[in-house]
Amino acid sequence: MGSTSAHDNEGLGRRNLIKRSAALGLIAVPTMGFLSACATGGDGGDDKKTDAPKGETSEKNPLGVKNGVALEAFIFKGGLGDQYAKDAEADFKTAYKAEVKHTGIQEVGPKLTPRFAGGNPPDVIDNSGAGHLDMNKLSSQGQLQDLAELLDAPSLDDPAKKVRDVIHPSTLEKGKHGDVFDVLYYAFTIYGTWYSQKLLDDKGWTYPKTLDEMVTLCGEIKKEGIAPWTYAGKFPYYVHFNLFAQIAKIGGMDAWMAIDNLEPNAWTGNDAVKQVVEHYEELAAKKYFLEGSQGLTHIQSQTAWNKRKAVFIPNGSWVENEAAPTTPKDFGMTVGALFDGSGDKHPHGTLRAEPSEPYIVASKGKNPRGGMELLRIMLSKKHAQNFATKVKSLTCVVDATEGMTLSPGLASANKVFKEAGENLLSLQLQEWYPALTDEKLGGLTGQLLTGDLKAADWIKKAQAEADKVAQDDSVTKFRRTS
Repeated sequence: MGSTSAHDNEGLGRRNLIKRSAALGLIAVPTMGFLSACATGGDGGDDKKTDAPKGETSEKNPLGVKNGVALEAFIFKGGLGDQYAKDAEADFKTAYKAEVKHTGIQEVGPKLTPRFAGGNPPDVIDNSGAGHLDMNKLSSQGQLQDLAELLDAPSLDDPAKKVRDVIHPSTLEKGKHGDVFDVLYYAFTIYGTWYSQKLLDDKGWTYPKTLDEMVTLCGEIKKEGIAPWTYAGKFPYYVHFNLFAQIAKIGGMDAWMAIDNLEPNAWTGNDAVKQVVEHYEELAAKKYFLEGSQGLTHIQSQTAWNKRKAVFIPNGSWVENEAAPTTPKDFGMTVGALFDGSGDKHPHGTLRAEPSEPYIVASKGKNPRGGMELLRIMLSKKHAQNFATKVKSLTCVVDATEGMTLSPGLASANKVFKEAGENLLSLQLQEWYPALTDEKLGGLTGQLLTGDLKAADWIKKAQAEADKVAQDDSVTKFRRTS
C-alpha cells in the first residue's frame, strides 16, 4: 500500500500465519487478498521497559551511541531486498564495535507482534509489506521512538547540515503522528503508469497525455492483439496508486484532503472522483484489461507485463527491482506522469511521488540510540547511492543520485520527478486507514475493473465506507491541512 504495499513474494502458509497472529493485534491482516488493519491490544508491555544505554556524545557520535552494545534490526525483504540495510549495518558495526543481529523477513507483523506485546521489540524495523505493524496504534501507545534527535543531529556528509536539511521536506511531514516525527520513510517512490518504451517505439505508439487519449490508444493496442492494461487483481489497491492520484491531480489537493480527512461527501461531492472512476469503468466495459488479471498477484501481473501480454501497469518505482528476474534486457522500463482530464487543478506533468518504506525505532528496544544512528548512516550519500544502485530506487536524501548512471526505470523515475518540479502529490489515506483503502475500497475497485460494479455505485459505496471509519471511535483519526 503505497509505502507499505504488499510488494513481497507469496510464502507458503503466509495467510494462516498472519491470521494466527491477528489476535495479538498490531498487524494489518490480509483478508480475501486485501489488507485489513487490526486494532492493537494491551499497553505494549510498559512495565517491562528498561533503561536504554547511552554513551558519550561527540562530533562523530552526536546521538550518544554506547560502544559495544548490540543492535537488532528487522528488515522487510520484499521488492527491495535487504542487502542495502546489511551494508549500512556493517558500517555501524565498525564504528561502534557492536554486533548487529539482522533478520530479513517478509511477515514483519506476525513475527514482531508478540515481541511488542511483551516489551521486547527489536531496535530498528523496516515496517513494510503485507501484514505490517499498525504504526498508528504503536505511536499512540508510545511504542515508537521520537526521532527529533535524529533530525537535529549533524548529517554524516556535512556536519554543518542537520539530518533534517538533507532529506525531502515531504519526508518530514509524512513521518508525523500529530506533532511527533516517529517514522522515517527511507525510500522515495514514484507512482504512475509503467510501460516498455521499446514496445511503444516498436509499435509507433506515443504515451498519452490525457484520459481520452489513453482510451483511444487502448483501442489501437487491442486491435494488435495485446491487452492495454494489467493489474494485481489479488491486491487491487495497486490500482489506487494511480486512481487516487488522478483524482487529486484533476480535483486539486483541497478536495483530496477532504478525502484524507474523512469529511462527509468528500467522494460523492467531488467531480474529479466521478470523472476518474468513470474512466476506469469505461476501460473495463471495453475489456481493456488483460483477461484473468483479477486472479493475478503483483508478481504474476508484472511477469505478464514483461512478456508483452499487456502494455501498461499501475505501480511504484520498486517494480524495476522486483520484476528484474523476468524483465528483458532491452525492455526500456519507463514511468509516465498522471493524465490530464477536464478542468484540472494541477498542470500536465503532475506526479504522485512520496516517501515510502517506513523505518521505525522501538522506544522500548534495548538500543534505540543505536537504531537512530543506523538511520543516520543510511541517510548518508554513500548509502543513499548504494540503495539506488542495489534496488533501483530513490531515497529521501535530496540529490543523492546526481552524477550516477541510473538503470532505465530509475532514470525514468528521476526524469519525471525533476520535470514535475513542485507539482508533486502526496496522499495520506492509504497510510492512515489501510483497512479502508486496501480491503473495503480495494474490494470495490476489484469489482469495478471486472465490470461488476458501475462507477456511480463505486462512488456511493466508497463514501459509505469512509463514513463508517469516520464514525468509528475505535479508529485513531488524523487530519492534514497541507
